[in-house]
Amino acid sequence: MSSLLLVRNGRRAISVIGGGRRGTDALSGVHPTARRFIIDMSYSAHFMDFKGSSIPSSMRKLVVNKLSPNFREAVSMQTVAIPTPGDADLLVRNRYVGINASDINYSAGRYDPSVKPPFDAGFEGIGEVVGLGLSASSRYTVGDTVAYFGSGAFAEYTVVPAKESVPVPTVKPEILTLLVSGATAYIALKRLGDLAKGETVLVTAAAGGTGQFAVQFAKQAGCHVIGTCSSNEKAGFLKSIGCDRPINYTTEDLAKTLRKEYPQGIDVVYESVGGSVLELAVNSLANKGRLIVIGFISGYQTASGIPPFRGGTLPVKLLQKSASMRGFFLPHFLSDYREALGSMMQMFAKGKLVCEVDGGDLAQEGRFIGLESIFRAVDYMYAGKNLGKVVVDVAPPSANNSKL
Repeated sequence: MSSLLLVRNGRRAISVIGGGRRGTDALSGVHPTARRFIIDMSYSAHFMDFKGSSIPSSMRKLVVNKLSPNFREAVSMQTVAIPTPGDADLLVRNRYVGINASDINYSAGRYDPSVKPPFDAGFEGIGEVVGLGLSASSRYTVGDTVAYFGSGAFAEYTVVPAKESVPVPTVKPEILTLLVSGATAYIALKRLGDLAKGETVLVTAAAGGTGQFAVQFAKQAGCHVIGTCSSNEKAGFLKSIGCDRPINYTTEDLAKTLRKEYPQGIDVVYESVGGSVLELAVNSLANKGRLIVIGFISGYQTASGIPPFRGGTLPVKLLQKSASMRGFFLPHFLSDYREALGSMMQMFAKGKLVCEVDGGDLAQEGRFIGLESIFRAVDYMYAGKNLGKVVVDVAPPSANNSKL
């Protein structure tokens, strides 16, 4: 039988119903008072599996204390009390969190200037439900595994609205690759790419977190796919996922190669580098070509966050080719999100989608394990060393006896 627990949330005491894996008397059809007296009904009751999940009294998280594109300068580790989920929330013990190029845009305050430090860092996580509010218990229970795309993921525990959580069959880092990186490629190409069989598609930073998916989705659409990368190892990986023409720009001249091998131009460009690469992409467009800007990572570490771009003749170039250039920012396409995620998870389950994870196995100081390794993981990605999506293992089972 579950026990009544008293939990401190700030300065107030909240009555809490602690349950086992499916210890939710309120859902069993038996009125709670038939078994015990609820001391305080003025607050939401919470199902918190303190015994089964070994919830400690405090946790660590990464907090942006100063706005800066230098992640190490902007962000610090803090030890805080474990948060209590609200009525419609889940408390998730994170197992894996994803690293995104945008993490330093967020720490620099570029997304919402009205948000002032301190604020929590991190966009995506996957883990186990260890506590939940009463309303949330209609859909979830302690022990369920979920993934989420939201803020505050760089923490050992994160409170996530139940409606924004995605049930997943198992906690695998591969699933984490789909939440932001996969969804960006899937939705951007579907909504803005207008891909047609036989077209030529160029993916920049093709062996990275989102590039790997753009390559595969363009190939599935029957396109000829070109992918830029920075090493022969990455070129080999690109071939293995269907890229027709990997171009290692450290050994080949990208502009010359595109002019020589694709004189008719490129139909669709999936572009995330910016600067001179974006200029080259514009110049390489075919008639009626579409260029999708999903980022410009080459400028994120600068004070402005924007790489230099000579765009004075852009209107002329687009007009002459009846070409278009469109931006894509995932939060603007959330109405497409669930369909995209469901479709990708089905593809992955059927073995039709490669979700390459880079957990730092080849990094100088070894795998990315524990929250403190997030700093290394960000540096690693910005050094262009990653092959696939950079993922940090926040809490290996051996570290905390997790069931994950």
